Amino acid sequence: MTEEQPQGVGPTVDAVLAALAEPTRRRLLDLLAARGAVTATALAEELPVSRQAVVKHLAVLESAQLVTGTRAGREVRYAVRPAALDVTARWMAELAADWDRRLARVKRLAEAAERDGR
Repeated sequence: MTEEQPQGVGPTVDAVLAALAEPTRRRLLDLLAARGAVTATALAEELPVSRQAVVKHLAVLESAQLVTGTRAGREVRYAVRPAALDVTARWMAELAADWDRRLARVKRLAEAAERDGR
């Protein structure tokens, strides 16, 4: 059985939403946005998890195209990649606009029914 996705929801949006569902990964993105390109070791110093856990979380974020790792000698420095987040934000804005249109229509229908009922 396959689950049909709403139009405009693709693998990028799915991966971003899944990655952002975990609070530690959201915190990692916040740290990367604030500090720029840093190592997993530096990130682990800011969190109550091990370096190995940070690396696993970064792998999920990288798979969702939210971060990129660049090797600099023996270190890998991670940085935010905003493109996938931008795609997801646009999808969410379109979804919100669609709901606003639907709710406005319901309101108009309710007001019309109220006027006609008097």
